[in-house]
Formats: sequence, structure tokens, C-alpha cells
Amino acid sequence: MPQIVQVAAIAVATLGTGAATMSVMNEDIPDLQVPEGAWVSSGALDGRAFEVYGHDVNSGAVLEDEIIFRDGTFQSVDCQNYCDFGWSDYQTKEIGGVIHFTATTVCPDAPHTVVFYGQVDGDAVTIQGTWTTRRWYWTNQIVMEVAGTATDFDAALATSG
Repeated sequence: MPQIVQVAAIAVATLGTGAATMSVMNEDIPDLQVPEGAWVSSGALDGRAFEVYGHDVNSGAVLEDEIIFRDGTFQSVDCQNYCDFGWSDYQTKEIGGVIHFTATTVCPDAPHTVVFYGQVDGDAVTIQGTWTTRRWYWTNQIVMEVAGTATDFDAALATSG
């Protein structure tokens, strides 16, 4: 029997028995779920910057960053340095004198999505977030918790991209 016919016969027999069943199981991990509410694009935090420190919830790795709000957009300096995320729109809502904000940033060159949800109370900020990398064969997520204080806007802007 010619070799091509033998290969075809083996393939048909293998597929027929289910022995070649292949399943790519990439279980997705959802991004941080931001609370619903009356979110608006108000620019309420424009001209503000914060130095933040915290950790990766799962590994304990230390996280340091600066976040900047400008012209209705948001930037994490760390995200910018890592993957040129650029400036992303942010939304706010005020509850009891505390400004809540959310921003979703997407890397243009790799499958990274970072979701931020934070609260600004005077000069203090607290943030929860997820950095999710999705590939067809696996999904990885860093869950972060950080807190910080206001810093000089112009100096922070000078370090951003």
C-alpha cells in the first residue's frame, strides 16, 4: 500500500476512535469587576498624580508605581514603561466626598489588560486592580492592592511616556 494511503488510513482510524481528540482548554479569568453606578467622564481628577505602593495579592511581590490623571485620561507609569499602554479614559463618581475612579488600559502590542478601581480621599488613594494576560493557551492574572499619596503632578508627568 502506498505510504500516503497508509497515513490516511491511520488518520481515519485514529480519528474514528477518538484517540486524536485534542482539546485546548484555556479557562478565562475575568478582569476585576468594577462596582456599577453613575460613572461619568468628568475629569474630576485631572491635574493630580499619586505615588502608590502595594503588593501582588497572590505572590506578595512589591509593587511601586505613579498614576497620573490628565485631560480626562489616566496613565500608570509602570504600565507605560512595561508595554507603552499610553493614556486611557477614566471615569469617576463621588460618594460621601470620596472620588471613586475606574480605568481600563490595554497594551497595543501584547494581550495585556489592566483594570483599576480606586478611591481618592483628599491626598490619599487606594486602588484594587487586575493585570490580565490572555493567550490562546493560558491566562495569567496579577491581582494588586496599592495605596499612596498625592505627588507633584509636573514631576510625575515628566517620568511618564
